[in-house]
Amino acid sequence: MAGRGRGRAGRGRGGGAGAAMDALSRAQPRPRSAAAAAASPLPWARFSAWLECVCVVTFDLELGQAMELVYPYDFRLTEKEKTSICYLSFPDSYSGGLGDTQFSFRLRQSGGQRTAHYEDDGEYNREAPLTLQRESAHYFGYVYFRQVKDSSMKRGYFQKSLVLVSRLPYVNLFQSLLQLIAPEYFDKLEPCLEAVCNEIDQWPPPVPGQTLNLPVMGVVIQVRIPSRVDKPGTSPVKQFNQENLLPAPIVLPSIHELDLFRCFQPVLIHIQMLWELVLLGEPIVVMAPSPTVSSEMVMALTSCLAPLRYCCDYRPYFTIHDSEFKEYTTRTQAPPNIVVGVTNPFFIKTLQHWPHILRVGELRMSGDLPKQVKVKKLTKLKTLDTKPGIYTSYKTFLHKDKTLIKRLLKGIQRKRPSEVQSALLRRHLLELTQSFIIPLEHYIASLMPLQRAITPWKNPPQIRPFRLDDFMKTLEHAGPQLTCVLKGDWLGLYRRFFKSPNFDGWYRQRHKEMTQKLEALHLEAICEANIVAWMKDKSEVEIVDLVLKLREKLVRARCQHLPVKEETLQRVGLYIDTVIDSLPEDLQAVLHHH
Repeated sequence: MAGRGRGRAGRGRGGGAGAAMDALSRAQPRPRSAAAAAASPLPWARFSAWLECVCVVTFDLELGQAMELVYPYDFRLTEKEKTSICYLSFPDSYSGGLGDTQFSFRLRQSGGQRTAHYEDDGEYNREAPLTLQRESAHYFGYVYFRQVKDSSMKRGYFQKSLVLVSRLPYVNLFQSLLQLIAPEYFDKLEPCLEAVCNEIDQWPPPVPGQTLNLPVMGVVIQVRIPSRVDKPGTSPVKQFNQENLLPAPIVLPSIHELDLFRCFQPVLIHIQMLWELVLLGEPIVVMAPSPTVSSEMVMALTSCLAPLRYCCDYRPYFTIHDSEFKEYTTRTQAPPNIVVGVTNPFFIKTLQHWPHILRVGELRMSGDLPKQVKVKKLTKLKTLDTKPGIYTSYKTFLHKDKTLIKRLLKGIQRKRPSEVQSALLRRHLLELTQSFIIPLEHYIASLMPLQRAITPWKNPPQIRPFRLDDFMKTLEHAGPQLTCVLKGDWLGLYRRFFKSPNFDGWYRQRHKEMTQKLEALHLEAICEANIVAWMKDKSEVEIVDLVLKLREKLVRARCQHLPVKEETLQRVGLYIDTVIDSLPEDLQAVLHHH
């Protein structure tokens, strides 16, 4: 099966001192930890813990959209990335109104890995929730676009975008930051931007579990960085040191959570269907009147599986100029597993072969339940004047949850604040995802070898393979019906899920964690063993082989940050010294030398 880990414990090379040199020459020194960014002498190290760069995109009469500025000046974007950022930073001509607009995009990195100012050894990703990982192959772009009449410009308009480029999906934090800095930048231009970037370069790095105060332009933004150990469904913002902070900080309740109720307003009665489509990694097009609505809807959809990670691709805003345009619009192969947000009506024609198209209008908060879109056949999709609706032939596996709609309606009648309605919606989606995933978690935990099967002088036993039929048999007694009132074809939903990238991503992640846990348990078993008794009847070759294996395990434990106590690692180090000291002096010299 895809993702079966190879991390079996104790793979060492035997065969004496020569093999010792060989094994130890492969132990690379560790890169610096994420915390080192705080004290790093590298220029822009702290800045790049948060942002890759800041771009200014302007409209040039002869060139069209053009990159006016990239800051820091030495940050290297490829020409392809620059072109994509230019097109993604402006609304399509069809949707441009006057005033200020904020939206987000996500862009595939081109040109391979680059050395970053920020040296992260993966510490952040190990501690952050899977849904908030630092991206390795994509950039997020957070855009503040201004279009106002200006008679001094040839075209009669001032059109400019300020774009924050980051690998972190902190949409709330970065859009709030733009609200502070963009209006000021459009008035005062470059010196203001330089000052802001220098301030961000003084921020502490984002450490999961910590509440941070981030000063910028005379105010302090207070945020809490979520951690993997947080209880799902809670987003506590510990307010501390308030009395010492003047002015009082702007407290962001969440760095990443959108107002789900506002985003899903026109599709509330179809939330069940949308959750299933996202869970199964189905190709979805969101057609919206503006990049703001498009990007918010796409990000809301991909977030509705939390705490399960959405493992497919997604583009909150996509234009016909994008380098992947041909890839997505071709009819010679099935559409990719992706949620893509578009605003140009041209896409109605080019993407009408996609299986699920969600067409939404402007999101307006009003006192009543907004008009709910209808599910329509794909054949009803008209090239001109397509009405809002979900165009699909998909039949849901589970029945609708009418109690959720009733509770939300009651909230509207009682004028409940949007954030309370969003919390209700998020809680419902969380419970739904957990009901679905708990049986999978129980089954995969049963594939772990028993602890008593882990003995010090043998490789740890293998994790048993995931067998779909065996899992399905467990559902009768321990299925989602234990925690969820929703009726429907749960078995059919699981069967379809097993073919999706989301299952593959979940399985790989859990298998990796279990393999590391086995390695950790094996190290602990070695620590508790009587090594002197074991050595009594062993040859030199076997003893040297043990040294090499233990050293390799020690290197791997540190490089992979296995869940092992530091004292366990130190004891293994002492064991290695004890074993070496029992060998003849010439072998001791060779092993100590390395």
